[in-house]
Amino acid sequence: MADYKRILVALDLSEESSQVLDKAGEMAKAFGAELCLTHVIEPLTFAYGGDIPMDLSEVQEQLQTQAKEQLRKAGEKLGVAEDRQRVVLGQPATEIHRLADELGSDLIIMGSHGRHGLALLLGSTANGVLHGAGCDVLAVRVHSD
Repeated sequence: MADYKRILVALDLSEESSQVLDKAGEMAKAFGAELCLTHVIEPLTFAYGGDIPMDLSEVQEQLQTQAKEQLRKAGEKLGVAEDRQRVVLGQPATEIHRLADELGSDLIIMGSHGRHGLALLLGSTANGVLHGAGCDVLAVRVHSD
């Protein structure tokens, strides 16, 4: 079994994120590993293709501020210092790969909803991360309570 020392935890900040955090805490404790938390926000211009004739920068800033606060709270639960918490803007799989490489992570932990049908055909962030990662990826199957 691999000996993990640096674990990147990618969170979508949904209600199910606590399940991913619990697993990350267990893994960090088992291996004596350092955790880094991240949340990736897709730019609103990606979602709307620039078709909306308005400035979305203020909304984007509010999303980032809210995400930083939620990530801070998640970090408190596991004792992850704020300098090990990153909210980044971009395409999720690409940014998770970039950050894992930058941090020298040997494991990425993230949630997976286990979708089927059309959602499976279209792909998911977990699938995108898995197929391009330079390290191990643990996809935690999350359940809605």
